[in-house]
Amino acid sequence: MLKEEHERLAQVGPGTPMGEMLRRYWQPVGTVPELETEPVQPIRLLGEDLVLFKSERGEFGLIGSRCAHRGISMAYGIPQENGLRCAYHGWTYDTEGRTVDTPFEPTCLHMKIPAYPVEELGGLIFAYLGPIETKPLLPRWDVLVREDLDRVIEIHELPCNWVQCMDNAADPVHFEHLHAVFGNYQLKKLARPPAMFPARHLKIEFDVFDWGFMKRRLLEGQTEEEAGDEWRVGHPLLFPNILAVGGSHAPTLQMRIARDDTHTVQFAYRTTVRKPGAEARPLVVIRPKLFAEDGALLEPADCVPNQDMVAWVAQGPISDRTMEHLASSDKGVRLYHDMLFEQAERVARGEDPMATVRDPEENFPMLDIKRERSGSSMKQFQSRYGNYFEQIATGQKS
Repeated sequence: MLKEEHERLAQVGPGTPMGEMLRRYWQPVGTVPELETEPVQPIRLLGEDLVLFKSERGEFGLIGSRCAHRGISMAYGIPQENGLRCAYHGWTYDTEGRTVDTPFEPTCLHMKIPAYPVEELGGLIFAYLGPIETKPLLPRWDVLVREDLDRVIEIHELPCNWVQCMDNAADPVHFEHLHAVFGNYQLKKLARPPAMFPARHLKIEFDVFDWGFMKRRLLEGQTEEEAGDEWRVGHPLLFPNILAVGGSHAPTLQMRIARDDTHTVQFAYRTTVRKPGAEARPLVVIRPKLFAEDGALLEPADCVPNQDMVAWVAQGPISDRTMEHLASSDKGVRLYHDMLFEQAERVARGEDPMATVRDPEENFPMLDIKRERSGSSMKQFQSRYGNYFEQIATGQKS
C-alpha cells in the first residue's frame, strides 16, 4: 500500500477522508448503567475531546470538553435539570451546547460550545458527529431491540488503530492459526488440553450486500453441505465497524470505535436468549483490562476474543501497511479497504455512504431485510439468504 493510502486509511480526525466518512454513522459512546453511576464522563471520539453527561431531568448530552468562559474542562461539570453546569463560574449548557444560565453575565446567554446528537438504544448511548443536515436514523439492529435477550456489555480499551481491528473481521483464515494453533499453545502453557483442531481453509468467499458483506468459509474435511451456514450463509460485517457473531443462543455485536488514530474502544454487546418465562436480568457492563501499562498481557490469551485483541495490539499503534504483503487469503481485507475508500469518496461528493438508514419503515435492517426494495441489490441477496434472516427474525439464529 502506498504511504498516502496508508495515511488516508488510518487517520480519523476532523477533515480527514476516513474521519468524515465515520462521522456519517452513529457510534456508541457510553452505556446507560455507567451514566447512572457517574453522570459526567470525559470521552475521546474520532480525535475530538468531548463530555458525555446525563442531566437531572434524565436527558443525555454530548458537548465539547471546554467551557466557553474560561476553558475549564466540563468533565468537572455538575448535572442540573436543564443541562451541565461548569464547576468554575456556573455557566450551564443544555444538550445542544447552548448556555442556559450564565451567573453575573446575562449578555452571555445563548453562547454555544460544540454539541452532538445522542440517542439511547439497547442500553448503549450512540452519538452522531456528522453534519446535522445529513443525520441518518440510528439503525435498530435486532440484537439491540429484541426483548428475549439478556445482555452484557464488555468494553475494551485498545492502544491501536481501529482499522487493524476490523481487518481481523475480514480475515477468516486467521482462525486456524491464531485461534487454533496459538490458542492451543496458550492452553499447553497452562497445562490444559487443546481446545481446537486447526483445520485448513479450503475456500473463503465474500458477498457484498446493502449493510456490508457476508464472509463464508469451507474447511478441510467438510463438504459444502456439511459446512452448513458457515459456507452457505456466513456471518456479516456491518459497515463500517461492526462484526455480528455468535450462535443462535448467544448473538453478539462487536463494535470497534476509533477514539483517535492510535486508540480504539470495542463495545462487545453479548447476549443470551432468555428461557421462556424466565425473569429478565439487568444489563451488566464490565471493563476487563487486557494489557498492563508496559504492554504485558494481563489476561490469559486462551479465549478467542483475547487472541483477537492480542493480534490487533501486536501490530503496533498503527500497523504500517506500506510494509504489508497481502496475499490471496487476504482478499477480504482488500475488499474491506476498497469499500472504505469508496465510501469515503462518496461522502466527499456529498452522497450518503452505504448502510445509511433514512426510511423509518425500513429501520429494522436485520429483522425486515426480506422485504423487497425497488432499485436495491437486495433482491438477489434475498434469494440466497432470505431464510437466514427469517431465522434471525424468529430468534433461531443471529
